[in-house]
Amino acid sequence: MFKSLKIYQLLFLRLIFILCFSGISIFIFQKGLLFSALFGLLVLFLLLVEMYFYIKKAFLIYDRTITSILQNDFTSDFSKHKSYQNYSSLFKLYERLKNKENEQVSKDIVYRSILNTIETGIIILQKEGNDWNIFLMNDYFSKHFDVPKVSKWKYLKNHLPSLCEIIEEQDFQEIKTSLEIRVNQQDTQTFLMQTSRSEIYNTDYFIVLLDSIQNVIEKKEKEAWVNLMKVISHELLNSITPIRSLSQNLQELVQQETISAEDLDDMKSSVATMLRRSDHLQQFVESYRKLAMLPSPKKEVIELSKLIDNSCQIMNPLFKKEHIEVINTFAFDRRLHIDPQQMEQVLINLLTNCIHALKDGVKKQIVISAEVKEKRTFIMITDNGKGIEQEIESKIFLPFFTTRKEGAGIGLTLSKNIVEAHGGYLVYRNDNGKTAFVICLVDN
Repeated sequence: MFKSLKIYQLLFLRLIFILCFSGISIFIFQKGLLFSALFGLLVLFLLLVEMYFYIKKAFLIYDRTITSILQNDFTSDFSKHKSYQNYSSLFKLYERLKNKENEQVSKDIVYRSILNTIETGIIILQKEGNDWNIFLMNDYFSKHFDVPKVSKWKYLKNHLPSLCEIIEEQDFQEIKTSLEIRVNQQDTQTFLMQTSRSEIYNTDYFIVLLDSIQNVIEKKEKEAWVNLMKVISHELLNSITPIRSLSQNLQELVQQETISAEDLDDMKSSVATMLRRSDHLQQFVESYRKLAMLPSPKKEVIELSKLIDNSCQIMNPLFKKEHIEVINTFAFDRRLHIDPQQMEQVLINLLTNCIHALKDGVKKQIVISAEVKEKRTFIMITDNGKGIEQEIESKIFLPFFTTRKEGAGIGLTLSKNIVEAHGGYLVYRNDNGKTAFVICLVDN
């Protein structure tokens, strides 16, 4: 019965027993039964001693449990404790804090593992008083800069003075700059440094990120080459595979002593197919040559309105054929220093893409707009077509990537290269479900 009672209930029962024995002992003493009264007092003394040790044990369990919580020591398992039911609330609190601590430790391990696998130098400083200590330094930072995982700012300053001096000069405020660092007497490398500062639970943290510009460029170049080779190999195999198969078939036919009319028809069909695939390969190589040998822009001053009017005039027959409404919304004029023919080709390519995007539309519209911000001219071409699927948004500017059977896949790539040759950029935006291409040109 007592096992299911709480500690305060057990303590209350002990007090009742003590009071009862006290009353009985006094009653017996008043009746003149001296020895019985002495026996009652002895029992009362034993009850008091037992209650003392019981309370001492109870407080000892509370003290041990609270001390473990304060010291973050959650190694004990109280679920099998013989007095678990008596201290169930205390032990449940301990278990809950233990689970939260284990969860936090697991998260810390995962976060540190992620930070240690990132190919970016990361160091987090924690402010203590007027000094900064190193809260975290990931493996990449330690290995790349050959710095041991020190705990004090002054030790890091001895290894990387050029980095630490810049941070101290800015008084540990947010920075975004490039700097040169020499590691192990090797060639000086250029790094992009970004820092941020935040306060969490009254503790100041300063985060430093270091990216090797050379590594970033090499990584992007490698990704671009891999994507380009995938497209090129796909196009080449699409033509070479059937040509090789047809060549083997022709070789077998010409080795026959006699050639039937049916075999002759097969030979004619095979030759025609080989010629068609060869023409495709030739067009593919020619497209690549256009991309690789783009001539330098021959710039001259031209009115923006004239550039757009000329492009729309060229495309006007197709607009009428496809019943597309073209709306010019810009109400100003602007002189641009560009190559008119190249930039006209860019606009034609973008308008052609709009026509294909609107092919299955009901109300077909293309909106051409422009604006000037901070000495930059922005030309926006927007259509209300089906848009570009999110899965392929990152691939649309890749050479030879296309979703159209009749497309060569160089229109957007060539347009991007032309705009960049003019010192600007070409980007795609999803504007409320509408496809929008933005040309940015810098005033010279």
